[in-house]
Amino acid sequence: MNTSNQMNRRKFIRNTAVSATALGLSAPTLKAMAGEQKKKANNKVGLYSITFLGVWYRGKAMSLDDMIIKAAEFGYDGIEIDGKRPHGNPLDMPTARCKELKAKANDKGLEIYAVSGNNDFSSPVPEYRECQIVYLRELMRMTSDLGVKPLRVFLGWPGVTLHPEGGRYDIAQDIWQNAHYQFEPEQIWDWCREGLIESAKYAGDFGVTLALQNHKPVINDWKDMARMIREVDSPNLKACLDAPIMDDKSPENMMEAASAVKGMQMLSHFGGEFSRDANGRIYDSQEGHLGETGEPEIKVQDYYPNFIRAMNSIGYEGWYSYELCHPLPLENGQKVGVDFVENCASLACELMKGMVANS
Repeated sequence: MNTSNQMNRRKFIRNTAVSATALGLSAPTLKAMAGEQKKKANNKVGLYSITFLGVWYRGKAMSLDDMIIKAAEFGYDGIEIDGKRPHGNPLDMPTARCKELKAKANDKGLEIYAVSGNNDFSSPVPEYRECQIVYLRELMRMTSDLGVKPLRVFLGWPGVTLHPEGGRYDIAQDIWQNAHYQFEPEQIWDWCREGLIESAKYAGDFGVTLALQNHKPVINDWKDMARMIREVDSPNLKACLDAPIMDDKSPENMMEAASAVKGMQMLSHFGGEFSRDANGRIYDSQEGHLGETGEPEIKVQDYYPNFIRAMNSIGYEGWYSYELCHPLPLENGQKVGVDFVENCASLACELMKGMVANS
């Protein structure tokens, strides 16, 4: 793959040089154009395995082996592994299995580019917090065995409840709120910081980097994420800034957030339920609504190009990772099937690659 990229780069420069003679372009201009082409090639689109975990749709989870095949079919550049069963719980991922998965991904021309933990450092119960550190340390071993650098982490994470009616957030959120209502936010913050400081030390031992996501609870917005990274003050802790979970999606706020994570941004996620309209355009059918013209307003396209441009401005050359991790619509009174999810994932890849190329 590296050889192919080098060949494409040489071909780009050679072909551009031929045209440049007629246009009168200078050598420095050619170098700048080649550099721009290289920069865009480094922004890749990946598929986060939570999408096919079997939580939100009708039917079983898709195995990681099958998901690698699907991701390649859809045109993704790689996959991100969720750190829980049935996908990436470290208990099920000995070194041999990690190497096997990495080889299968490579055979399909894909990278395994990240692992995502589901940790919660916020519990008032010390034993619970200590268990979370052990879990995260095992994920670090797994991440290292996969040859991956970023390990996405949370401060607080209530969890997901598997209910007969489907995956639900509200039950776990109620439990989380009940466990924390007697404690001040700064006390919860301190517990999370302690857990993250200790975890960052272990991350250095395994050669991985923790990527803190701007995800509620405990973190209310990207400024809280940036504050925690500063307070932990470790080279093994960086950022996973996600646009969809930013309450303020204005271009100004995104640019400010991007500036705050310059040199630290490792990973980013996007979501949505995507459809194609009669004109062939892809739109987010979950967030979109009919505008004055009667056509769907394309919500993701309304704000995500601004986010990509903000990321470009700080030199981000990492991944945009698609995740489908919320309750899905019902069809005839029951959850949609995996075909609905496959369609969304396929369209999401096409949509994001287009936005990355044009932003």
